[in-house]
This record gives sequence, structure tokens and C-alpha cells, in this order.
Amino acid sequence: MSVMSFTERNLKVFFRDRLSVFFSLLSVFITIGLYVLFLGNMMQNTVGQAPGARFIADTWIMAGLLAMVSVTATMGALGTMVEDRSRKLLRDFRASPLKRSTLVGGYVLSALVVGLVLSLITFVLGQLYIVAYGGQFLSLTSSFRVLALMVLTVTSSTAMMIFMISFFSSTNTYGAAASVLGALIGFLTGIYVPIGVLPTGVQYAVKLFPTSHGAALFRQVMMEDAVAQAFVDAPASVVEEFKRGMGVVFAYGDFTAGTATHLAFLLGSTIVFFALATWNLTRKAR
Repeated sequence: MSVMSFTERNLKVFFRDRLSVFFSLLSVFITIGLYVLFLGNMMQNTVGQAPGARFIADTWIMAGLLAMVSVTATMGALGTMVEDRSRKLLRDFRASPLKRSTLVGGYVLSALVVGLVLSLITFVLGQLYIVAYGGQFLSLTSSFRVLALMVLTVTSSTAMMIFMISFFSSTNTYGAAASVLGALIGFLTGIYVPIGVLPTGVQYAVKLFPTSHGAALFRQVMMEDAVAQAFVDAPASVVEEFKRGMGVVFAYGDFTAGTATHLAFLLGSTIVFFALATWNLTRKAR
């Protein structure tokens, strides 16, 4: 069996279980519900009564959701690996002619595909939501930038999730961890509460979480037109302060992270977590 065949098997197992797909998107549904009920009003109060305030609020939340789903979707997809391990199927696979690289590669690729598919669905629904409430579609160029960032963010999240899941051997433990992460991910990506209102120590914790850098990059692209419209006559210092408070840009003391810093953080975390996951899976296989 090749890597692609094993990947196809994992995808069929995941998408056949509609509950797994639903729970992978549950955090997104909950966030949208909270946003419609009261987070939207809070966001508009933060932005003020400037023209395009709703446009800013909507693009801010939808950009954050893209970062969120990169984590929840890949973790949901990797649940197949935990289930295989708990049912002793992974041991049978290892006893077969399948190479260990084929097994790991199949799980990783299936998680990447699931993460990208669900992220793309979230992006399309988010764009429709933004337009429905008076916003506008992203330009073709900006959409391609978002898709490129989507690939990088999903890859980073997959690396982080496979490292975390490499410690789990039971579906109960996996389920508990997924529930905790689902509750925390909105805070870690700065969706439930703007990063600027958090205590300094918590802000630094958020800024060290790899996926939050993906959220910042998504916001820089998706909020570009909205911010330009709302702050057309505002001083640059006001715009910069707003971006820092909303997690559009990250500041570490006097240093403000640029696009290169965010990309380096995502790429670096991908390499580190994949290396750690490989080490842990290899250690357990001995």
C-alpha cells in the first residue's frame, strides 16, 4: 500500500463519520453563534461608529476562524490515528509490509487535506457572511494570498497536532484533550477577546502560540480594505495602535513583528513539531 492509498483510507474513515466532521467545525459554529449574539456588538463598540465598523468586525472574526479551524480540523482528522492505536490496528499495520514512513505520511497527508478542505469551506462561508452584512469580497489577489497562508497555517497546525496526539493511546484521552483545546483555541487565537485587553503575560503566551501568527497574517490580508475605509483620515499612530490591540500585528516591547517574522515562526514551529512528533512516534515503536 502506498502513502496515497493509506491517505485515501484515512480520508474515507474521517468523512464517513459525520460526527467527526461536525465536531471538527463545532468551535467555528460556536464562535459564529457567539459573534452573532454578543461578540459582534462588543467588536463594533471597540471599533466605534466609524464608517465600515461592521466590515472591520466581520473580517476580523472570519480571519480568526480560519486560524481556529486549522487546529480543530487537523486534530479531528488525526483522531483516526488515535482510534487505530486504541483498536490495535496500528500494531497490525506495523506488522504488515507497510513502511513506518507510509503510515506516518498517510496520517499527516490526510490531516492536511482535511484541514485545507474545511478551511476552504470556512473561508467561502465567511466571505458570504461578510458580503451579506454590507462588506465586500476579497480581490482575486488577496484571495490567493489567503489560500497560500491557509496552506502554511494548516501545515503548522498539523505538525503541532500530530506531536500532541503522539502521546495519546486512547480515544477517551483524545476526546478530553480535544474538548479542552476546543474551549481554549478561541482565546489562543485572539477571537473571543481582542489581544489588547488581555494582561501582558497572557498576551505573550498568545503571541508564542504558532497558530496565532497565522491569525495575524489572515487579518492583515482580510482586514486591509476594511481598515483603509474606516481609518481613511486617521493618523498612522491611531491605526497602528488599533492593529496592535486587535492582534493584526504583534508587538514585543519596541519590536513589531513583520510578515517575515510571522512566516518564520510558522515555518520554524512546523519543523520543530514534526521533528518532535517523529522522535516520539519512533521511540514508542521500539
